[in-house]
Amino acid sequence: MIIVLKPEATQENIEKIKKDIEKLGLKVWVSQGEFRTIMGVIGDEAPLRDMPLSLYPGVEKVIPILKPYRLVDREYKKENTVIELPSGVKIGGKEIVVMAGPCAVESKENVLRIAKAVKKEGAKVLRGGAFKPRTSPYSFQGLGEEGLKILKEVSEETGLSVVTEVMDPRNVELVYQYADILQIGARNMHNYDLLKEVGKIDKPVLLKRGISSTVKEWLLAAEYILKQGNEKVIFCERGIRTFEDSTRFTLDVNAVPLLKKISHLPVIVDPSHSTGRRDLVIPVARAGIAAGADGLLVEVHFDPLQALSDAQQTIDIQEFKILMEDVRRIAQVMGREV
Repeated sequence: MIIVLKPEATQENIEKIKKDIEKLGLKVWVSQGEFRTIMGVIGDEAPLRDMPLSLYPGVEKVIPILKPYRLVDREYKKENTVIELPSGVKIGGKEIVVMAGPCAVESKENVLRIAKAVKKEGAKVLRGGAFKPRTSPYSFQGLGEEGLKILKEVSEETGLSVVTEVMDPRNVELVYQYADILQIGARNMHNYDLLKEVGKIDKPVLLKRGISSTVKEWLLAAEYILKQGNEKVIFCERGIRTFEDSTRFTLDVNAVPLLKKISHLPVIVDPSHSTGRRDLVIPVARAGIAAGADGLLVEVHFDPLQALSDAQQTIDIQEFKILMEDVRRIAQVMGREV
């Protein structure tokens, strides 16, 4: 950390700052020039994060040197993290993994039919919501534990792994019993109690980006999970809120290669929520894969118009088939496989 002092900073100011920092077990290097004094802090910056150095008399600005996140950073782990599911599917490796299914679990018959269809086209993970966080309290909220049981039964019948959302720290243990991957939705990216709770389990966590969150905040949310001991985290770019209103959200395709550069964790893209438009799902999915995503999270239904949740952004089986064909072509060009 570098502390730049104001021209009028006194020796008393300097000594006060130096003394308080050294109390934390750190060393302070002081360089006094003709017009400015600069102080360099040597050692672990973590203890300084809660210290209001910028408010000390004589301080002009404070420049952190180390990143506020460590465990998710590629400096901590150079090689890519590859997460293997019980089914043998690996996320973060050479294979592009597609997760597909209905936004919400409606019935076993419906989910089983969709699961068999998406598996036939190449999907490796079944997605489906048992607990549905909705903007309106009058919208369909999901089937709860009954929905989880349906997902588990369909998983056993088809061999597909299951990813589903957990919304409450009190439900982590419940969802853990049925799901292979626990999803943290965009609305809960800043739910730190929930992040800590899923950090204690030994199953993968799919962490969606908050609708108004920066990449740095997203990385720090993942850090909460890893800090508890769970290193099986998958980032999911699902679009952010911008001034643009022609789509539901704006897919930040920049975030995909950026995260791959900064972090060792896998990154997937959700073209359904990011667009909110059925006709844009396929082209946006192409963009995500071309940008280097390790997979996709796609909403699929046999009759999207009758879907109980997110009908406007759900593609049908025929469209999913086209999407998978496109993904295979792009994967081949990039030296990857589906």
